Amino acid sequence: MNSPMIYELRRPRQIDPNKTYPALFVMHGIGSNEQNMLSLVNGLEEQFYIFSIRGHLEQPPGFAYFTIQGYGKPHREVFDQAISKLRSFIDYASDQYPLDLSQLYLLGFSQGAILSMTLGLTLGDRIKGIIALSGYIPAFVKDEYNVKSVNQMSLFISHGEMDQVLPYEWGKDNNEYFQGLGATVMFKTYQEGHTVSVQNHDDYVKWLLDSLEK
Repeated sequence: MNSPMIYELRRPRQIDPNKTYPALFVMHGIGSNEQNMLSLVNGLEEQFYIFSIRGHLEQPPGFAYFTIQGYGKPHREVFDQAISKLRSFIDYASDQYPLDLSQLYLLGFSQGAILSMTLGLTLGDRIKGIIALSGYIPAFVKDEYNVKSVNQMSLFISHGEMDQVLPYEWGKDNNEYFQGLGATVMFKTYQEGHTVSVQNHDDYVKWLLDSLEK
C-alpha cells in the first residue's frame, strides 16, 4: 500500500515487536514543509511514532494543504480534498505501523491547526488529543460537515494575543466551540504574534506527555 502523502517519520530507536505505540500526526503552515515542523516535536520520538506530513500543493518556498479564497475562507473543494487525503494518510499509517489506535494525536500550526481541528471533528473520538497552534475552524465545517462526538477528546489550543495573521478572537472561538461540544480544552494565550514561542512549546509538550498517562 502506497502512502497517499509525503511524510517524514520519527520513531523510538528500539522498537518492541510486541508493543504498539502512540502516534503524533504533524501538519505545517502555508509555505512551509514537513522538515520545518520537526523542531516542534524534537525529543518526543522515544514516546511516539511521529508523522510529519507534507502538504500536497506547491506553495513557494514550500507547500500547502489548501488554498484561500478570502480572509478565513478556504476554497471548499480544495479543503475537502485535503481532509480526505489526510484521513487516508491516518488510515495508511494505522495499517502500516504498530500504532496504538487509542492514542492518536494531531498537532498543527496555522493551516495545520485548521486541519487538525477539522480532522478531530470528522474523526471524533477516534482521536485522543489535538494540539492546535494559531488556527481557526472554517464556518462551512461547523455548518455543513458531519461533526462526530468529541466527548472523549482533549485539546491544547493556543493563540498569540498579537497575532497579525489570524486574529486572537478566532482562538477564543475555537476554545468555546470545542468546550460547547463537550471536549476537554486547555486554552493558552501568549504575548506573541503568529508564531510558536518557547513557552508555548514547553506548555504543549507538558500537556501532551500528561495526556499520555491518562
